[in-house]
Amino acid sequence: MAKSLAMLGKKFERTLGMKEYKLLSWPDLPAEFRRTGFRRLLSDLSQRHISEASLLKRDGVKPAEVRALLQFLATRNVLDVRTAAPATGRWRPDFAGWFRRLTA
Repeated sequence: MAKSLAMLGKKFERTLGMKEYKLLSWPDLPAEFRRTGFRRLLSDLSQRHISEASLLKRDGVKPAEVRALLQFLATRNVLDVRTAAPATGRWRPDFAGWFRRLTA
């Protein structure tokens, strides 16, 4: 099982980039994806678009397993994939606006 997950993950790894994923519908999962960690990932994916980096930070699931799950979902056509919006740079607070509201 671990070997097949690793192979799926490596094949899918080449197609990953700055992408975000969202689950379109809940699939029937094979036995290797029926652990609690995978169900948590699916729950996150069902609620919003989420990046691979965010998925990899979840406890209980190894990076190769996350990639294998994404590959499985992509082959079942239940995964919406979009390019992530580029970062606009550092976030800078608007101190002038904050100060105006504070003193008004």
